[in-house]
Amino acid sequence: MPRIGILLSGSGTTYVNLAEACADGRVSGEIAVVIGSKAGLGGLQKAETWGHPTVVASRAEEVTAALLTYSAEWVVMCGWLKFWDPPEPFRGKTLNIHPSLLPAFGGQGMYGRHVHQAVIDHGCRISGCTAHLVAGGYDTGTILAQAAVPVLAVDTAETLAARVQAAERLLYPRVLASLLADRSPDPAALWVA
Repeated sequence: MPRIGILLSGSGTTYVNLAEACADGRVSGEIAVVIGSKAGLGGLQKAETWGHPTVVASRAEEVTAALLTYSAEWVVMCGWLKFWDPPEPFRGKTLNIHPSLLPAFGGQGMYGRHVHQAVIDHGCRISGCTAHLVAGGYDTGTILAQAAVPVLAVDTAETLAARVQAAERLLYPRVLASLLADRSPDPAALWVA
């Protein structure tokens, strides 16, 4: 079974979603290590509850070393806020989910509430999330699949975030499962209205 390294910088809700998908068989992979960008993160506490090894690492070389130490074959970013351009052997095997329809509203500083407020401020009628391979700069790399959600006239950054996060919980495990099964995700089957 493929070994997955998780990178997180927050509460760990995306990590738990993927851990549940691995546990119930929707994703044929096992979590080898959970790496947090700083000590005390809720995501690291959740990983300890799940029984997954945890490491605190913020510098790129520390992240790579921890992934190699735990024999990770794939890397999945779950709200990782540090810059890490995957080196070999993780190039082409590192997945991220971003809370917008990339290439719109991506790049350095575009995470969480910042993204959703920018979508609202620009008057967008549709937002969503993007699963992509990580390469080069922030939120770059091959787009694998996207899920769209409506932006309502009454939305706040928080209400839009909740809708986008619901789409992420569906999309991310499906894309990861497809990659680990060595098949391309079917974007048509993953589009959420």
